[in-house]
Amino acid sequence: MSYYERHIFFCLNVRDNGENACTQHNAQAGYEHCKARVKALKLAGPGGVRVNKAGCLDRCAGGPVAVVYPEAVWYTYVDEHDIDEIVESHLQRGQVVKRLLLPATVGRG
Repeated sequence: MSYYERHIFFCLNVRDNGENACTQHNAQAGYEHCKARVKALKLAGPGGVRVNKAGCLDRCAGGPVAVVYPEAVWYTYVDEHDIDEIVESHLQRGQVVKRLLLPATVGRG
């Protein structure tokens, strides 16, 4: 058994050279909202969910992005409503939110 049932990693990368990066797409707010929702729903902690910051996940063209493990499901999101859906559907009930899936072909550029 894993220490956490699920991990969600949010790309919070910053690029000073003007290239696309998740922080340009309000990724910090998405991370903070997710962390608050997970705590409010009492999903946080051992045996539950861990919300983590990440550096570049190399999928910048789809930013902002987050990935849920152990399933390795990649999401893109727009606002708090999208984050709520990921938390309540995937993190809480284990159901992937298909409408927010990041296409497998989306990479850095």
